[in-house]
Order: sequence, then structure tokens, then C-alpha cells
Amino acid sequence: MSTTPALNNVSLNPKANVYFDGRCISHSFTTHDGSQKSAGVVLPASLTFGTAAAEIMECVAGSCEYRLKGEEHWTTASAGVSFHIPANSSFDIKVAEAFHYICHYA
Repeated sequence: MSTTPALNNVSLNPKANVYFDGRCISHSFTTHDGSQKSAGVVLPASLTFGTAAAEIMECVAGSCEYRLKGEEHWTTASAGVSFHIPANSSFDIKVAEAFHYICHYA
């Protein structure tokens, strides 16, 4: 998967979503077709995120290691790579340098 180009015609929520004491910050937005997404950055940390809806995490810049709930092995994602997280699940993420992403909600 290639990285999403600049997004035009979106409705952006200007209030930031701040998680884990500022180690993850994102902004939610809606695309012209009604799709819900968020774009943000995870700063260096080891974190666990929970999901309500299924998600596709698209790496825009930087890299991370992630592990889906119930898995033992870690996988690396870098720019242009996406990974899928099931609904009502969680994933662990380790970031050494800023990881920029777009989260596509399924």
C-alpha cells in the first residue's frame, strides 16, 4: 500500500485527541465520502491501544513495531506499510522515533 496523498475536502475536528500523557496526539476528520479517520503522531514510547471499531493503521513517516492482541511476535511497519487491527481488540506499539500515521476506521 502506498502512503495516502494530501487529503482534500475534509471536515477536521480542530480539538486534538491527546493520549498517554501527550505521547500520542491525533486529529479526527471526516472525508468527503463520510469516512471517519484520524491523523496523528506517536512519540517514543511503548503503549497499548484498545479498539472499538476495526482499524487500519497506515504509516506515513517514521516506523514502529507492533503486536496484535494474542500474538507473540512483533512486526515492523514503516512508511507506506499498513496493518489491520480487529474490532474490540488491542495492540501494543513500540516507537523509537516519531511515528506518523493515518488511522482508517472500518
